[in-house]
Amino acid sequence: MGSILIVMPKSEDAYHISDMLTARGQTLDTEVCQTASDVLRVSHDRDYGVVICTRQLKDMSYLELAEYLPEYFGMIVLTKDPGMDIYADNIIKLMMPFKPSELISTIDMITSVFIRRIRKKGTIPVKRSGTQKQIVEDAKRLLMERNAMSEPEAFRYIQKTSMDTGRTMVESAQMILMLG
Repeated sequence: MGSILIVMPKSEDAYHISDMLTARGQTLDTEVCQTASDVLRVSHDRDYGVVICTRQLKDMSYLELAEYLPEYFGMIVLTKDPGMDIYADNIIKLMMPFKPSELISTIDMITSVFIRRIRKKGTIPVKRSGTQKQIVEDAKRLLMERNAMSEPEAFRYIQKTSMDTGRTMVESAQMILMLG
């Protein structure tokens, strides 16, 4: 199922956008996240979706977040800067202030692209089982205890390790547990 994940430096702005989407009849599962790390954690349990954010978040920039998003996630960056250039396929700039209909049509455009890709491929991305989620959680806990990392840092470490080695996050987490 598709999701809209909203993350802003000020959580009240994120809740305002969420309420606006709900009032306009948006049917996708909408969730407000506090940090970009929360977005990454939640997005890996979803089939496809859109992240709505600003250029700078509490724990990383929109470019860093976009780099780690799953394959079937796009991003809408809300900005007041007309000179802001975006050179990524999965990121769309939306100028503020915007009309609710502009935001909804942009969300619909992004999600329709991912739905077509998923149908063309014939598969939905694999979701993690409870056991697999627990392996990742255990590896994060180990990294937090042994390396004095915060929870988002541990998650990003596992994610980056999996990307660098070409393994899944679960495989990377298992390696961390075996070495720990």
